[in-house]
Amino acid sequence: MSSSALGNEPQHTTPTPASASRPAHPAPGSSKMGFAARIALLVLLTAELMDILDQSVVLTALPAIQSTTGAGPDALQWLTTSYSLPVAIGLITGGRLGDLYGRRRLLLTGAAVFTTASLLCGLAAGPGVLIGARALQGIGVAVMIPQLLATLHVTLEGKNRSRAFGLYGAVLSIANVLGPVMGGLLTEADLFGLSWRPIFLINVPVGLAVILLGRRFIPESTAKKADRLDLTGMLLSALAIILTVFPLSEGHVHHWPLWCFALLAAGVLALGVFLHHQQRKQGNAPLLPLPLFRGRPFSGGTAAQLVHGLLCGLFFMTWTLFLQRGLGMSPIQAAIAFVLLSIGELAGATIAAKSAGRFARRLPQTGTLITITAMGGYGLQIAAGQADLTLLGMTTAVILIGFGLGMVSGPLADMTLAKVPHEDAGAASGLFNTAMHLGIALGTALTALVFFSTTNGSPDAALNRDAFVTVLWWVGSLIALMWVLMFCLPKRATNQAD
Repeated sequence: MSSSALGNEPQHTTPTPASASRPAHPAPGSSKMGFAARIALLVLLTAELMDILDQSVVLTALPAIQSTTGAGPDALQWLTTSYSLPVAIGLITGGRLGDLYGRRRLLLTGAAVFTTASLLCGLAAGPGVLIGARALQGIGVAVMIPQLLATLHVTLEGKNRSRAFGLYGAVLSIANVLGPVMGGLLTEADLFGLSWRPIFLINVPVGLAVILLGRRFIPESTAKKADRLDLTGMLLSALAIILTVFPLSEGHVHHWPLWCFALLAAGVLALGVFLHHQQRKQGNAPLLPLPLFRGRPFSGGTAAQLVHGLLCGLFFMTWTLFLQRGLGMSPIQAAIAFVLLSIGELAGATIAAKSAGRFARRLPQTGTLITITAMGGYGLQIAAGQADLTLLGMTTAVILIGFGLGMVSGPLADMTLAKVPHEDAGAASGLFNTAMHLGIALGTALTALVFFSTTNGSPDAALNRDAFVTVLWWVGSLIALMWVLMFCLPKRATNQAD
């Protein structure tokens, strides 16, 4: 397979004889995506879709899983944590492995692990096997997902690159919202009497398609210098992330005992040791190339991604509770609200994809301003309408919230990684994705302070409405912070000549 599959041929991608005589760096935007390139992009986006859907698809199936497997409350909590924790731990390492040993190879390996784990999830008879299989899914994702952004980064330029990242943002936005909807529909359909199991089994044919088509159409790429893996750095980074993410994920469930704060303190210490080790390793195959942070687009964009994950972790969880407890909606009505949000996100992401990056940071910043305005209007609606607020009445605000968010994800990823050296693309992609997962963990932890401190888990409608209005103030502040951080992104498009 020629390295031109996605429309460009970076020097570090090993050329085939058919491509050896072609120019290594075509002018940005000069090449059009052909059939093979479109298939390769479709495969990459499908791999992303599998990951994002499986983060949330399990949520609406939890009651059915509990009734058929006898899982207790702790086991249900671990069905989510056992997936997200290996992902957060392994993204940086997975990205660096792709740099060293081949991004396509690692993507296909991760897809194979994920597909096998999905089959085990669908066949699991008890909660222990299901939790273990979910952890294996997370390992597969940690290996697979960094290769996606890295491959887009090193194989595309100009308009093709910006459009691809726009589509990446569209898939990310839609999958975040549709995961719970799909989980509820598949569980409710009870296909072949399998109850919740199809939410995992559907990954098997999709995963096989990703493996077969990816092997045929995705070009291989590696760093120019394939040094050995920094094993000490890998262990230190894993330790720092475990000690940080685990107490953030479990603290609110156990009412923040002392051991949570002790683990967080140990996590900060482990992070300091990791950074010191990486500083000493610079120039000698480090796990994390620290010079990446000298560039304002990468450091500012990664910080904005962390805040983006934080506001998503805070908003989506509390919004679900507000809709059902605060407004008395049924699960189906709440699912329709999520669909409305996804429609808005699709529209915003479509605009981002069609812009092909020519508006630079102005596009995602405009998206954040639209979201802040819509959030404010939504809060006023809730305060004025109280329990009388209907799904129809909130439609405009919800679609606009989604529209603004849809304009953020793709351009943010594109501009954050735009100036990253190709040999560090995997590590940078892993770090960018890790920021999102850490942000979601922080946002979930923040719900204890912002939402549950008011409701105390009560189903009282008035308490849940008041708590959610407070959440909207917090989310609005986080979006404003993300808008400020986006000033670190490029002011002008890199492909204006197009």
